[in-house]
Amino acid sequence: MTDGERTGSPSGKVYLDMPVTYLKGVGPARAEMLRRLRIVTARDLLYHIPHRYEDATTVKPIASLEPGMDVTVVGRVISKGILPTRKGLRIFQAVVQDDSGIIEASWPGQPFLDRSISKDDTLLLTGIVRFFHGRQLQPREFVNLGSESTKFGEGRVLSVYSATEGLSFKAIRGIIESHLDKLLPLVREYLPKSLLRKSNLVELPDALRMLHRPAAISEAAHGRDRLAYEELLFVHLLQRRANAIARERRQGIKFTNRRELTTALRDALPYSLTLSQTHAIREIVADMCSDRKMHRLLQGDVGSGKTIVALFASLLAMENGYQSAIMAPTELLAEQHFRTISALLAPLGISPLLVTGSLNTRERAAAAERMVNEVPLLVIGTHALVQESTAFPKLGFVTIDEQHRFGVEHRAKLSAKGESPDVLLMSATPIPRSLALTLYGDLDVSTLTERPAGRQPVTTVVRSEKGRDRVLGFVRKETDAGRQAYIVYPVIEESEKTDLKGATTMFQILSEGAFAGKRVALLHGRLPASERDATMRAFRDGEIDVLIATTVIEVGIDVANATVMLIEHPERFGLSQLHQLRGRVGRGAEASYCILLGDYGPDAAERLGIFAGTEDGFEIARADLRIRGMGNLFGQEQSGENTFRIADPIRDERLNIEAREAAEEMLSGDSDLGKKEHAGIRGVLSQRYSRALQLFRVG
Repeated sequence: MTDGERTGSPSGKVYLDMPVTYLKGVGPARAEMLRRLRIVTARDLLYHIPHRYEDATTVKPIASLEPGMDVTVVGRVISKGILPTRKGLRIFQAVVQDDSGIIEASWPGQPFLDRSISKDDTLLLTGIVRFFHGRQLQPREFVNLGSESTKFGEGRVLSVYSATEGLSFKAIRGIIESHLDKLLPLVREYLPKSLLRKSNLVELPDALRMLHRPAAISEAAHGRDRLAYEELLFVHLLQRRANAIARERRQGIKFTNRRELTTALRDALPYSLTLSQTHAIREIVADMCSDRKMHRLLQGDVGSGKTIVALFASLLAMENGYQSAIMAPTELLAEQHFRTISALLAPLGISPLLVTGSLNTRERAAAAERMVNEVPLLVIGTHALVQESTAFPKLGFVTIDEQHRFGVEHRAKLSAKGESPDVLLMSATPIPRSLALTLYGDLDVSTLTERPAGRQPVTTVVRSEKGRDRVLGFVRKETDAGRQAYIVYPVIEESEKTDLKGATTMFQILSEGAFAGKRVALLHGRLPASERDATMRAFRDGEIDVLIATTVIEVGIDVANATVMLIEHPERFGLSQLHQLRGRVGRGAEASYCILLGDYGPDAAERLGIFAGTEDGFEIARADLRIRGMGNLFGQEQSGENTFRIADPIRDERLNIEAREAAEEMLSGDSDLGKKEHAGIRGVLSQRYSRALQLFRVG
């Protein structure tokens, strides 16, 4: 805690680290609700930033609305209800009234709103006015202002906070507003004033005031920039410091590019490498032939050919007399890699070894004997490779496929099997290169941007519920022609709380209806692993015509005969997730299709339109990160609390560049942030990113 922050006690003045329980208007019950929002102290409350704003200057009288207008209105609910349609879609409707007139608001597919919107509630609604049996507003977003009649003063900006059950955004706003004037004077700026001036940023107390109590939307944006810059700066400081330490201490194996096995593989390949594959191989070879341990991320779109790049690197280690390992997240994917790589290496007289958890005792003993006695050797496997009983006497190179599916410990354990093996992480969830360099500052990054020759494009279409029979007929036609199809649902079972179709229910309906007489199977995460694997093997071998599943197939295997990916309720998936699902088809010679089926609001329609309009995974990832944000960069796993709560490295490109330059300049003259002028930054880093400081040995 910095000087001046602790100026009181629960019985007197407030201080930033005091529990919210002692703040006036909170108490134990509300404190528990605030805890669900990760608000534990007064400081947390101050940093609970509005997630959006509504400007009263944009509110229009209901009587003035015309079809086609994009408007914001405020009105009281005078009636409401759920309207069923013949197609089974349930629509929540509410009639709202202001002093000038009434209008009907409609939310297709969102009947659950009937539980959260009551008669006499005042709603602030934003959306497009349409003509449907009269004027109708389809809200893009809304704020329930409660049962009080809310009047806005001209020019007032309404701060809308994330809320939780039992504690509305209005209640949170009231708590923050009542303590803001006491908390802001306790805040001290810790960034050097020179940095703030260079990026035209306000000091922290002013930024927090602008965010909670803006005079205009533009002022809130200016305050947000200060906090966004701080987050970006801290990430760059941590990443660059971690990378510097890693480079200093990463003494590795210095391989020699003998061009023996690697040239033999190139000559035996039935196709030519793409330019980006060739470039990535050169980068990796240069790393492996240095005396520094390689720690590189190879990212590329679905089907961009990452595995063959990893195979060239594996052979480089093997021609130097070392063992190589490739670890995949599932047995099916490990088996697929094993079959593909075995075929490629057969002309070279090399037989890789497959190690998975399902090996029987005799097979496990035989594998262990090969691993102990056979050098060089290529081992392909799953988590079984990191078990204590698995020994590598001379491991020189490690590839970790679908790296986001493994935690830090899994990667570290496999790396620790050798003295100092080079490590290549592979990801089929592409990130724009400039962003990858921000997110993975402790890694070198290689990117595959081309699709190998022969990969078929996938036709992607969006269809509404009224076209359901036609869509299912098309899928039936594809299976009649001997091809296979996936049908994916967001949930396993249907629920009274949502209107989502579930995989289990639709399995029964479709098996007896549209696909009667076809071989239909069900696959989801609650099934035993052995049953899931058996089902996927049967689908791979052509014994199943239609596979009805959840996203458990997202990281799947190549089924060249599968030509249709039908996704129901596509609005419930992220764009990158949809892209991964689409990547399950288009792997053979036949034309393939991805069909998005459902009814949803204008926001989802715009987002899905972006997806349908491109197969470029990098553009899709850019849009997905912009819409959904990103996970925790410094935790044990690749998910959890967001590293960036406010900043967006894509949207805030200017701030990101300036923060990166500032971090480099700061660390160049003070590598451990030990100087007096950096004490404040060091203190906040240790408080906010304690796990990162431990993981990267910064501190």
